[in-house]
Amino acid sequence: MADPTESRALRTLVDIVESGRPLVYIRSAEEQRVTTLLREIAGRCFSSAVPLWTWSLTEGMRRDDGTGGELLGPRAALDFVATYDGRALFLFKDYHEPMREAPDVRRRLRDLYELCFDRGKVLIICSPVKFIPEEIERAIVYVELAVPDLDELVGFLRREATVITASGGSLDADEATLFQLGRALQGLTFDEARHAIRRALGARRVLDQESVPALLEEKRMLVNRTGMIEYLPAETSIEHVGGLALMKKWLMERRKLFQMRDRISAEIVPKGVLVMGISGCGKSLSIKAIASCFELPLYRIDMVAIFSGRHGTPEGAFAHACHMLESMAPAVVWFDEIEAGINTQAKEGELGRIFGFFLTWMQEKARGLFVGATANRIDLLPAEMIRKGRFDEVFFVDLPLDDERLDIFRVHLRRRGIDCEGFDLEPLTDFTKGWTGAEIEQCVVSALTTARLQERALQYEDLFNATANVVPLSKTMKEQVDHIRKWAFHRAVRASPRER
Repeated sequence: MADPTESRALRTLVDIVESGRPLVYIRSAEEQRVTTLLREIAGRCFSSAVPLWTWSLTEGMRRDDGTGGELLGPRAALDFVATYDGRALFLFKDYHEPMREAPDVRRRLRDLYELCFDRGKVLIICSPVKFIPEEIERAIVYVELAVPDLDELVGFLRREATVITASGGSLDADEATLFQLGRALQGLTFDEARHAIRRALGARRVLDQESVPALLEEKRMLVNRTGMIEYLPAETSIEHVGGLALMKKWLMERRKLFQMRDRISAEIVPKGVLVMGISGCGKSLSIKAIASCFELPLYRIDMVAIFSGRHGTPEGAFAHACHMLESMAPAVVWFDEIEAGINTQAKEGELGRIFGFFLTWMQEKARGLFVGATANRIDLLPAEMIRKGRFDEVFFVDLPLDDERLDIFRVHLRRRGIDCEGFDLEPLTDFTKGWTGAEIEQCVVSALTTARLQERALQYEDLFNATANVVPLSKTMKEQVDHIRKWAFHRAVRASPRER
């Protein structure tokens, strides 16, 4: 039986080696990690430990323990494997170029399949580039090595403890701390994780729970460089969202289920939520608050970058971004204004392929990902997108009610260090009917600006006077706002109670 603490990558490679496959192609740029995995396999997948040999164009054939070796060319290295007496693992680095350029190399690989089969010899090609010649594609097993999972990262942290101590630092080796640090590093390679750890140790010589913000900041820089995914720090708590009581209650209930995701049936693990409504009413703020509520990192898919062509075809870039996010789970994934990229016209061509992939991915993605999507015009989304099973719920964020507007005023005043107890805000409800949350925020900002210019504290009159300078969206875009509200009246679950 498989060890439950075994990493996903190790289990995959163990299964391949134990199945007797003689040729393996691993696509990965992490040569050190692949070597570490193969060392463990060499010591456990055979009746007794077998040697691990490595070959590269610059260093030739070398035994992993440092004994023996020859400066062999690509073809001679294959002959070495063919004539080797005994069982062994052979790791060939960046062997895609010799396979591409030399027909005799491709022929010899076909010979090796027969010569190594059932003889305990396994040839593993490791390269960051995928190139498998047609002649051997049926004989070689291909593995796309994902970034390290949580178990691998925790093991990596334990191995790094010696290096950290030797450099004058220390690591909190408590199991809970190691897993918290590992979760902060998820989505990074070992080399990237090592740089993140050094950054955290540079600020303070102890690696513990207080180091998590430094690790996440390094992760933000590394993730953002992809150009398709943006890491957003968790700066918005659920208390920063005014009103929306029904959606908040739903989220708090789903948080408990999401935290139990590894112990409950996959069908009741929360998948995601679609928040639609009028612009400026708190949709984006709600998604940011979900990440804080669930205590998870938040990533936003940049659809503009995906469609730009800088990262290859849009459908390929979109699929790559989604798979990358799965390797970073658990996390909250934000699709902002999703109707701009996936709508009722997205049924053919390039957009159709992205639409089809997204539907399948939503159904089958890793259970550690919670998707938060926002839309201003949900009526533009295809029925397949919003049916039950894709998202757990579709919430409509309407114009805030009287008590919600007061709540939003208090939120924005508190965020700016102003004590709300000194203000009677009730009269403002009569002057702010039909306002969005964003308009209330700008009213507070305008009132504060007036007070600061006069070098005095904020007064109620400043807020009252600021209301006269705002023409709400519900008036300037009345027809469009009324259309959205009418469409959602019976089609979506309200995020707030209905107006009495």
